[in-house]
Amino acid sequence: MRGGSVAAVLVAGLLVAAAAPAPRWDSPGAANPLLPGYFADPSIVRDGARWYIFATIDPWGDDRLGLWTSDNGRDWRFSLPNWPTKAAATSPSSGDSKVWAPSVVKAANGRWYMYVSVGSEVWVGSAASPAGPWADANGGKPLIAKAFAPDYHMIDAEAFIDDDGQAYLYWGSGWNWTNGHCFVVKLKPDMVTFDGTPRDVTPAHYFEGPFMVRQGKHYLLTYSDGKTTTDTYKVRYAIGDTPFGPFREGPDSPILSTDAARSVISPGHHAVFRSGGQPYILYHRQGLPFPPPGDAVLRQVAVDLLTIRPDGSIAKVVPSHGGAVNGFTAHRDPGLRWRASGQGSDALHGPARAADDNYATWWTPAAGAAPLLTADLGAIRPVRDSAVRMRFPTHYYALSVEGSRDGRVWQKLATADAATGSPIDLHHPARVRYLRLRVPADAGVWEWTLR
Repeated sequence: MRGGSVAAVLVAGLLVAAAAPAPRWDSPGAANPLLPGYFADPSIVRDGARWYIFATIDPWGDDRLGLWTSDNGRDWRFSLPNWPTKAAATSPSSGDSKVWAPSVVKAANGRWYMYVSVGSEVWVGSAASPAGPWADANGGKPLIAKAFAPDYHMIDAEAFIDDDGQAYLYWGSGWNWTNGHCFVVKLKPDMVTFDGTPRDVTPAHYFEGPFMVRQGKHYLLTYSDGKTTTDTYKVRYAIGDTPFGPFREGPDSPILSTDAARSVISPGHHAVFRSGGQPYILYHRQGLPFPPPGDAVLRQVAVDLLTIRPDGSIAKVVPSHGGAVNGFTAHRDPGLRWRASGQGSDALHGPARAADDNYATWWTPAAGAAPLLTADLGAIRPVRDSAVRMRFPTHYYALSVEGSRDGRVWQKLATADAATGSPIDLHHPARVRYLRLRVPADAGVWEWTLR
């Protein structure tokens, strides 16, 4: 289902969303999407007290990967790891495809390893910490070359560390959204050398994005099926008695699918993690409203509860806009309360969207209007800083903040000519009632937090 037909389903879903258990996607304070921006194929790890999410940068990949870090699971900061880059991880058969689908794990040897797709190849890097610095771990060549199985797409490698410390690597997809195949190989302790010959363990309805989970004596191969750019993408799973299978599709599969009533479109390419002993599924889904204008592929990262039963079966996931996780703080830091004014491009992108604590909604200025967003604090008070989460964390923006006590006389407090990242921090200690944020005419602001 494409184009208008998907949009019609989404609109119908929005009309009944108020009756659904989960809040609407555009409700203030929604905790999903988890990250402010367009990202896909997430991999999540924890090192000490800090969470790390590595992800593909949308639209449809970048020459680098995105990295988000958080100490509380709610307030995330964006950066670009030093490795991989398209220039540093490329070969004669890489083609012009971007950097995709990282998988980051801690090996039994104490080091961290990243498996990442570049074109139809898998590369591997290593670091002492998820924070890096990262470096190629295979002599500047792909770990899995396109020529390994040219009839299939050599992408989406995911490492699995078994309870005994033994590592396995799963990977594989298909071409033109059909005929996906899944391969697995045991890894030697160096996490680079194959210990044996890779095997084809493709379960029913497999397309891409394998992720292995162990539950007691059962091995649960979870994976994506369908096409990520439509509403057919979904998560399935199959159960095996060994890391090599054979795998039989589990009951309740697929476990995560498009849910128009909840405004969740095309969820998939996930990771499974535990926090507070509870498993969760971290995945991408289409950014809303869907479909976006033009040909852009804009996905966002969400998290939801995952129930794995003792017999290895997995319950269907209820996709939400709440995203509650044990060990994450209940809410993001909202900063000072303020009332927004300015001109938005339409009702869906009005100025209040930059103050609704929701990463699915954003403010963008009206065409031809001054690209100004005004914050009214209600009274004169001290304000130290702005944290601005722009729509695309990898873009560069010219920003400025002005302050006023009466809304008539304004003073420039802070400027940034080429600011990037998320959040963009602007320091402007002052006592004011009003602040005014100036952005480029075509920019979007997820949130403007004042402290």
